[in-house]
Amino acid sequence: MNLFAGRTLIVAFEGWNDAAESASAAAKFICERLNVDVIGTVDPEDYYDFQFTRPSVSYDTDGNRQINWPSTDLCAPSVELVAQNPSLGRIHVLLGVEPSRRWQSFTAEVMEMIEDREIDAVLFLGAMLADVPHTRPIGVMATSQNERARAELNLERSHYEGPVGILSVLGIALEKAGIPSVALWASVPHYVHNTPSPKATLALLVEVERYLGVQFDHGTLADEAFNWERGIDEVAEGDDDMAGYIEQLEKNRDEVESAAASGDAIAMEFEKFLRASDEKSVDGADDRPANGEQPDQKSD
Repeated sequence: MNLFAGRTLIVAFEGWNDAAESASAAAKFICERLNVDVIGTVDPEDYYDFQFTRPSVSYDTDGNRQINWPSTDLCAPSVELVAQNPSLGRIHVLLGVEPSRRWQSFTAEVMEMIEDREIDAVLFLGAMLADVPHTRPIGVMATSQNERARAELNLERSHYEGPVGILSVLGIALEKAGIPSVALWASVPHYVHNTPSPKATLALLVEVERYLGVQFDHGTLADEAFNWERGIDEVAEGDDDMAGYIEQLEKNRDEVESAAASGDAIAMEFEKFLRASDEKSVDGADDRPANGEQPDQKSD
């Protein structure tokens, strides 16, 4: 039986695991396509520092001001959509903001929701900053700590040791509970991390579709990815230093691919940036940057 043939949960968090908002954007895109209903919420009061992750204010459809609190929501496809396409009923999404405190209690609450919904497998989405050119396809690295997942999907195990994000904490809890999980990490060019990357979002979305055996309407996402890439090209055309740097990244990327170095090379690159992030923390850098301004990302 295919690992993701049963009830599957897609998980993404804004914050440290979400370079250029790529992973959370992919999860939000899937939620829109599934026309999801929120079926469970983790109470934000217990897990978020609102001075760090501030609530926002907006107007509802009746013109009344309302406060939108940072939270983590468990979502399922709408009843109407499942009636039209029953196969989509197996897909759930957990989307939220990485908690500021009490991670063990937070994990316990999430695990309770996962068990209540009888989730069979989990697909984590993350994005990291890397020395990669924006002109090449966005690489997506897949790893798993689960023996069955590695054997069935021909994946490698992550051997990273060091500080981690909430995805790793949840991944270990899932493994202890006997629920297989796979982590997908997109590599985002570090020199354009201040704006959302639809190209990285699209790369993650395509991988999700491949693993789940589904196809979503991509809408304008491909056009947005093209415009994102072209916009960076235009900036580089007026900046010789940036253009030269990108050219060197392209050369390095092409050499890696020509040497047929895939998973091992990406993993080595991943761990190099994780170590760089650790060094910044030791030097006094803030290791909990605002969303969209991450120095480097952490592995599952």
